[in-house]
Amino acid sequence: MTNMIKGKVWRFGDDVDTDLIIPARYLNTSDPQELAAHCMEDVDPSFAQKVQPGQVIVAGKNFGCGSSREHAPLAIKSAGISCVIAQTFARIFYRNAINIGLPILESVEASAEIKDGDVVEVSLEEGKIINHTTGRIYQSKPFPEFMQKLISTGGLISYVKLRLTEKEG
Repeated sequence: MTNMIKGKVWRFGDDVDTDLIIPARYLNTSDPQELAAHCMEDVDPSFAQKVQPGQVIVAGKNFGCGSSREHAPLAIKSAGISCVIAQTFARIFYRNAINIGLPILESVEASAEIKDGDVVEVSLEEGKIINHTTGRIYQSKPFPEFMQKLISTGGLISYVKLRLTEKEG
């Protein structure tokens, strides 16, 4: 993963809960591709068929609210989404996303102004969000270096494995 992400936007509203991200009827699997096939289907039944690798979700406030299932960010990441931008995130979703290496950024202005289909570019290092469709630039809080490494290695488990290998070598 790179510190720069660029992709077309999928726009969702406020209070997108984990049941909307991955409906409970699919929680009998932890297979990432199976989860991806049903990602967001109760909000947009065509999402899983139309989403392209590298695209970005932009949503309103309280994204990922509801139950604490780890399946939700895994479904999003496995569907090919490279980043989620929202006004705010539910705390447990935020942590679960970082743990699996899915970058998420909070920006009130970007959340309010970026539209479905816009093309955005995100610098995780700087926390900068550029809307190439409108020319607007937004600022979110950049990830600390540790969290950038955690995300770039693919999440917490991959990061820990890497660190253990470094210590052995």
